[in-house]
Formats: sequence, structure tokens, C-alpha cells
Amino acid sequence: MRTLVIGDIHAGLRALVQVMERARVGEEDKLIFVGDYVDGWSEAVETVNFLIELNSTHKCCFLRGNHDELCEAWLRSEKSNPLWVNSGGQSSIDSYNRSSREIRKIHLDFFGRLENYYLDDQQRLFLHAGFTHIHGVAAEYYTKPFYWDRTLWELALALDPRIALTDVRYPKRLSHYHEIYIGHTPVTRIGKTIPHRAANVWNIDTGAAFTGPLSIIDIESKKVWQSDPVYTLYPGEKGRN
Repeated sequence: MRTLVIGDIHAGLRALVQVMERARVGEEDKLIFVGDYVDGWSEAVETVNFLIELNSTHKCCFLRGNHDELCEAWLRSEKSNPLWVNSGGQSSIDSYNRSSREIRKIHLDFFGRLENYYLDDQQRLFLHAGFTHIHGVAAEYYTKPFYWDRTLWELALALDPRIALTDVRYPKRLSHYHEIYIGHTPVTRIGKTIPHRAANVWNIDTGAAFTGPLSIIDIESKKVWQSDPVYTLYPGEKGRN
């Protein structure tokens, strides 16, 4: 059995199907999705439908992303959030406006069941964004850093790679975990196009919402599979700006 981590999808269902085919995902594989299933390309409803169906046949862990929280809030209230609308939310609004009330109820249940983080028995932590408490995720006061924080990735990038995990200078926040897997901040911002490790943090967001591909990584072998750049699968669409 493989444990496969899937990066931020942002409603790019065609890319998800493509990269899963390339990775030859089977029912015996455990799939960990790091969040941000919506907001970007035109298939928000179709993407969530696919994930719900996938969960009935595969071992899946769905983590909560900040865009999932924002979309869920809109589905519950239908109150417009200009920040969200201008950050990919309009594509989700358009997608849900083509769907039924029953679909919205089913998707609200899906969003409500998303996990803030997952910690396996080998001290490998999976979450969308980060955490701020020096004693780790179990001590975090609030849930929002799990899907909004960027300081964890900034800390990892700033750390001297020569400092070992056992070194007293290693940030205590990171040292609780053997590995940490996140999305949230595209690695394209630092000129990368494949999942990138800084310190013991692996960032799997390869910019699928923009001009990058969608990525899957096997946490044991570190083998990576990628879709085509997602924008090439949605000609005529802009994705996130």
C-alpha cells in the first residue's frame, strides 16, 4: 500500500483524473488531499462530486484548505465575500449556480467533515497550511492557522539546510514531526515546478490554480507524478488571477 499526497486541486478535475491515471492509483493506496478543492477552474461542483465518489471506493483523507472554508461559508449564507470572490471564488459561485439545492446540501456535509490535520503513527504530519504553537498542532489555540498560516513554510525556507533535526538550534515547532506535508503556498513562487522540501517540510502545491501542474507524491519513495499544466486542460479559462 502506498500513501500518496495530492496537492491543491482548485477545481481542476481534469488534472486530478489525469495525474491519478499517471500514478496508477489503486484502491489499496491511501490518498491524502491537502485541501483547496475549489476556487480556480470551472469544475468546482464536479471536483467535489468526484471526491465524494472516490471516498466510497478508496481510503481517503480530506484536509481543509482556506478556499474550502470560504466556499463553505458562502454555501451556508450566500453572502458575498469580495476577497474570496476575487481570489477564485467567482468560479465556484458560477459552478454552484449551475447545480441543485440537493447538491449544495451534500457538499456542505463534505466540507463540514474535512479534517484540520492528520498525524500518522510515524510522526508524519499532513495539513493544508501550518500551525503556530511551539508545542505542535495538539496545542494550537485556534483552528485557522491549520489552513491559513504561511509562517511555517517561511520558517522552513529560511532555515539553514545544514542544521540537523537533532540540533538544538532546529526550530522546536518543526522538531515534533519526522516530516510535514503542506500545500497552500505554491512552490512556483520560489521558481519550482515540482514538490519542494525545505527543512523537514514538503510543499506539494505546484501552482495548479495558476500556470503549474497538479502533483502527487509517494511519501515513502518520494516519487512524483504530475498532470499537464492545468491551464492547458481548460483552454479559454483564466484560473486564479
